Amino acid sequence: MREFNSELPQPITGAYTRSRPLPPYRGILAVDAKDFTGRPAIEHEAVSRVVPELLKTALSRAELRDLWNDRLFPASTGDGYVFGFDPTRMPFVIHPLLLTLQDVLTDYNILSHGAVPVRLRASLHVGPLPDTQDEFGGNGTARNDTHRLLDSRPVKAVLASHKENITHVAAILSDRCYEDAVASGYTGRHLDHFVEVAATVDGKRFSQRAWIYVPQPSGPLYEEPAETDTTQEPGREAARPQEGDGTRTPHVRNSAPNGNINTGTLHGGQSVGNYHVAGDHVEGNKAGRVRGFQGDQVHGDKYQGRQ
Repeated sequence: MREFNSELPQPITGAYTRSRPLPPYRGILAVDAKDFTGRPAIEHEAVSRVVPELLKTALSRAELRDLWNDRLFPASTGDGYVFGFDPTRMPFVIHPLLLTLQDVLTDYNILSHGAVPVRLRASLHVGPLPDTQDEFGGNGTARNDTHRLLDSRPVKAVLASHKENITHVAAILSDRCYEDAVASGYTGRHLDHFVEVAATVDGKRFSQRAWIYVPQPSGPLYEEPAETDTTQEPGREAARPQEGDGTRTPHVRNSAPNGNINTGTLHGGQSVGNYHVAGDHVEGNKAGRVRGFQGDQVHGDKYQGRQ
């Protein structure tokens, strides 16, 4: 008969009670397969098995085999994989690993003939995490935030909007990872390859500054959603001014190239600015936070009729 240990486990040491050494800092890489839950159940095991194999192949091609051999607290997440590594190698994980992973997935998806194509989101972070050499190792805030970044709206939106036959990897870096490895100049990728975003997760109390990186883009990298006015009380509509009610409508300024714009009824002054330009006139930032494919598409002679 098997004997059971009736002793209670050691109590959890309370936070803020005494000072203790920080766990070693670790780099963390996590990946997720796009649309895993939407696949037929028969494909789930195959995808779960192939994701770490694809990572292993990419690390080998990028001459980073030691990161796979020495990986810390590795774990399958069902639709993805996560492991820790020496944070001094972070610049090499950003580049060339992510670009190499894009190439590996391209080859794999072509050879699969569309049977089980795999596109991956990746997140990178760095922070103090313990490695207890068992299934409980690697737990901590840095690990949690890595998975939150992986599930965040910006990186999901990028992979969903880019062409599935071209872009197979979309990555998101924590701000700490970006500042330490990219902004410092240690990574072999220029700053212009990275786009700042606000990483939020639907249904979660999570919001962090982060950075999108797509090794092979095929569309705009990211566009911040339009800001909404939150000053109005919920459930109440803004009062509309009526003629003769004493309400003063704010001053309105409209600008129009080679003409005037006058829409609706205006109470108060109206100022109109006219501009004559031999090309596109844009005030402010035309692209916002969108990188890539910002140009104008013109059919025929763009300057026809402009003498």
